[in-house]
Amino acid sequence: MKSFSLPDLGEGLAESEIIEWHVKVGDVVEVDQVVLTVETAKATVEVPAPYSGTIVSRHGNEGDVISIGSLLMEIDETNSADTENQEKQVAAKSKQRADAATVVGSVSHQSHSVNVDEFWVGSQVKPSAEHISALPSARALAQKLGVNLQKITGSGADGIIIDADVYHACDQQLPGTEVLKGARRTMVGSMTESHQQIAAVTITEEALLDKWPKGEDITARLIQAVVSACEQEPAMNAWFDAETMTRCVHHKVNIGIAVDSPHGLYVPVLKDAGTLNPKAIRQWINETAESIRARKVGREEFQHATITLSNFGAIAGIYATPVVTPPQVAIVGAGRLIEKLILVNHKPVSVRAMPLSVTFDHRACTGGEAARFVKAIVEHLSKPHG
Repeated sequence: MKSFSLPDLGEGLAESEIIEWHVKVGDVVEVDQVVLTVETAKATVEVPAPYSGTIVSRHGNEGDVISIGSLLMEIDETNSADTENQEKQVAAKSKQRADAATVVGSVSHQSHSVNVDEFWVGSQVKPSAEHISALPSARALAQKLGVNLQKITGSGADGIIIDADVYHACDQQLPGTEVLKGARRTMVGSMTESHQQIAAVTITEEALLDKWPKGEDITARLIQAVVSACEQEPAMNAWFDAETMTRCVHHKVNIGIAVDSPHGLYVPVLKDAGTLNPKAIRQWINETAESIRARKVGREEFQHATITLSNFGAIAGIYATPVVTPPQVAIVGAGRLIEKLILVNHKPVSVRAMPLSVTFDHRACTGGEAARFVKAIVEHLSKPHG
């Protein structure tokens, strides 16, 4: 019998949400067969089995948030070398649970160290109130959420209480309370980081669209305008590191496109946007939106953005104060198209206008750079074609 725990999936991520189990108790699996899908940092990851054999137990339900090192499955290996090896495996069962093999190496214990004194082995020993078998992270979480650990039955190895057990107990204890997961959970960290680190300033302007042909693709035109503005004012297409006081100005424009979904806010990245025509841009948008709805977007799709675009006006809103995501230094927000009157040859004329809101990190960009950047976007959007 071997145990399989949630591996360290990289990027220092301490927890994941179970999206879908692909196997059930009693199923026979092969090495590298995908057994479940998890979501972490807005990306979905397929987790393969490290062993072949029959699944004896499965831990965690779809929707549960689990920590690195949490027990996922126990597998009864088939075709063992010999009886002696089987006996050794049984004798070392408890150690295997602590040292389960992972997809990408050993389980990281950086955030979750387990005190051996907190484990109770054997059914004849009953834990007292002072000696509840729980991960340190689960103890801390229970204290924050006001959950009584004595009333929880652990689902981890040897009955240890894991974070998912505490979340589940909280849901039952406080009806209507929602534990943030997936993209919403990630958004908490990124927005907090932005608020604490960035000297944010927002500048607004309007672009007149009276020269646009009928049926123009608004998002594609916005992307082209951002690319053009970055080429004219490259200081806004940059990363900034306050600790080292360094700025990296990028030659390629990788635009993070904010996408709203029932699961939360996702920001996939359109790589090297300056090389794409409107048709290719629209195809990428449609395919990416479909992948997000199906929650099948890989982690690489969210990396290396140099600037962000939010077309919030597609839903509602005229002006806003978009939030910059470090290490980027700027974000462009497009509001709802409005009708307004302007004077042309001393006569009032009704035209469509696009409100624009650009937030920039004033530590890395000057007001002049931001103003010229906005002006370049307006001038590009005012043309008949992109």
